[in-house]
Amino acid sequence: MENTAPIPTMHIGRKISRIRELRGMKQDTLAAELGISQQAVSKLEQSADIEEDRLEQVAKVLGVKKEAIKAFSEEAVFNIMGNTYHDNASSLNYGCTFNPVDKIVELYERLLLAEKEKVELLERMVKSGQADK
Repeated sequence: MENTAPIPTMHIGRKISRIRELRGMKQDTLAAELGISQQAVSKLEQSADIEEDRLEQVAKVLGVKKEAIKAFSEEAVFNIMGNTYHDNASSLNYGCTFNPVDKIVELYERLLLAEKEKVELLERMVKSGQADK
């Protein structure tokens, strides 16, 4: 049997939208960078095909190559994120080599000592000032 499954269409506008969202960029920011209105960006993101020069401009603003926009797929992003998570999972299970409460107490005691020294210095200054009168 011959495989007659339809080839998925390459909807550049949706890819731009997803990349923009993944970069944490709003439509109005992209619009300002491109020198167009937010409505024009919305229309661009609804377009299945975009002129090469406009795609180049969008890619530059998004900080990617236009080829990356064309080749973008959600599956690839999730695969990369999944692999990164598994690679870094072991680093999340590190053992702390000190007791955080002990460190807080140590810092508090040092702060208390510094304040006590300030008070003693001020008391000496006041006494020496009164002795001159």
